[in-house]
Amino acid sequence: MKNLLFVCVLATSLFSFGQYGYRDGNRIGISGGISNCTIFSSTFESKPGNGFAGGLSVRGNYYNNWSMIYGMQFFESNFSLGKNGIETRETEFSLQGVQIRLLFSYNVIQDHISIDFGPVLQVNGKLSVNKSAENNVIKYNNVTEAPIHAKDVLDVSTIGGAFYFGVSGGTKVVRLVAFYQYGFTNLFNKLNKNTDLTALNNTENFKGNLGTINAQVVFNL
Repeated sequence: MKNLLFVCVLATSLFSFGQYGYRDGNRIGISGGISNCTIFSSTFESKPGNGFAGGLSVRGNYYNNWSMIYGMQFFESNFSLGKNGIETRETEFSLQGVQIRLLFSYNVIQDHISIDFGPVLQVNGKLSVNKSAENNVIKYNNVTEAPIHAKDVLDVSTIGGAFYFGVSGGTKVVRLVAFYQYGFTNLFNKLNKNTDLTALNNTENFKGNLGTINAQVVFNL
């Protein structure tokens, strides 16, 4: 994963500097902000949590009122699985990784307001949880009378995809961005390859899709 992150950074840097010589509306942006992430899951009770993201992007003119945005961001998303009860306990998890975006942007007002949308490739690390919470039971199967612990679900799918929809507004130098990303791939799909683990879930597949609301500031060079 470290090698992949290095390639992403290098590719973004080369693309950015390659675009810098053009003066027809291309912008190199540095962005950062906060996020609120939840998991839509039929397997676990879930609760959203706050995180952050930041990275680089290049916005370039494409055709008439349309632009394209290429960008890469590092992120940390937090959310909780399980709920406090006699047998289970709500437990907070953290997910870190990198996203690569290729977005279309419709300029409602040139250089000031735009609507952005497109696909996102997401590379995930493993879920992390506080050491003291690793043995928390996040789901108890009443049929098999088997508990699923927090440490059992850390090895999530490495590659995922999402769809981005957002609005940005401001000046050529500073823009505010608000966007929503919905992960159309199953974050827990890798867990389903472990038959011992699915047996704890009454032989049912683990399911979970990420949904993230973000608010960021972009500084254009």
